[in-house]
Amino acid sequence: MQKQAITLELIKKNPIVDTLIRVGNDNLRVMGFTEHGYRHLNLVSSIACNVLKMLGYPRREAELAAIAGYLHDIGNVINRNGHHLSGGVLAYYILDQMGMCPDEIFTIVAAIGNHDEATGQPVNNVAAALILADKADVHRSRVRNKEQSKFDIHDRVNYAVERSFLRVDAGKRSIILELEIDPAISPVMDYFEIFLTRMLMCRRAAGFLRCSFGMEINGNKLV
Repeated sequence: MQKQAITLELIKKNPIVDTLIRVGNDNLRVMGFTEHGYRHLNLVSSIACNVLKMLGYPRREAELAAIAGYLHDIGNVINRNGHHLSGGVLAYYILDQMGMCPDEIFTIVAAIGNHDEATGQPVNNVAAALILADKADVHRSRVRNKEQSKFDIHDRVNYAVERSFLRVDAGKRSIILELEIDPAISPVMDYFEIFLTRMLMCRRAAGFLRCSFGMEINGNKLV
């Protein structure tokens, strides 16, 4: 039975959620990871929601995708390794205390627990949208290290991406990740070297939503 309709705005006002985001992002900064704070979470939240909206899924399901997108990295406060699993557990306790109904809680928990490319699977529509949104966020604004001479391959590839956009065509049932990459900073092949597993995961996620998945880099269709 529905306990209370929990919205994204209520989630954003929750002080525990806010602390988890800030501290988790700081922890990753210390470890040398790219940005995983408000910018990333708000963008993933928005993209995940829009994917389901544009494909005609119910508005409430799209909002659950937005909530999952905003919460998906809170497990970083504990450890980067297994952050998808610890994040799912944290999300359960937060959403339960806020009064969300169990069916919605576990839809979100399953999405968070399955967004990691090493082990995750698109087990529901919200999970599929979260996977696509999270993996689409490759951009130079995520790079915190400003000294290019000290870039590792992840910094270099992210910094080389000047534009990323996930284009959803409901009529053609297609989802295309459009990237503009500066080859003077990083060759395109470096992108596939570190992100091939992510792109394969995106293809599975798009397929779950009955869509094809493709990529377009610097105006050239690759897959």
